[in-house]
Amino acid sequence: MTKADIVNAIARNTGIEKANVLAVVEGFMEEIMDSMNSGKNVYLRGFGSFVVKKRAAKAARHIKNETTIIIPERFVPTFKPSQYFSEKLRTSLDVE
Repeated sequence: MTKADIVNAIARNTGIEKANVLAVVEGFMEEIMDSMNSGKNVYLRGFGSFVVKKRAAKAARHIKNETTIIIPERFVPTFKPSQYFSEKLRTSLDVE
């Protein structure tokens, strides 16, 4: 599913114009990115959490040159679904 699919579905289900829905969806995504860029996590009860995690520095091998390189520590965005989200997904995908 793409952003356009989401916008179309919300517009169809709510009767709100696509342009307005698109502005809200893009604003929502921008707020999440801005919060995470400033080191803040985003918690959406019943949906999940967007969390900034710190990856430690590590050594890696450059096989072609047979050298060791250091990958610096960095921050990565992660998503952890809520228990409700996980249970709903699990029950909807159960195949008997």
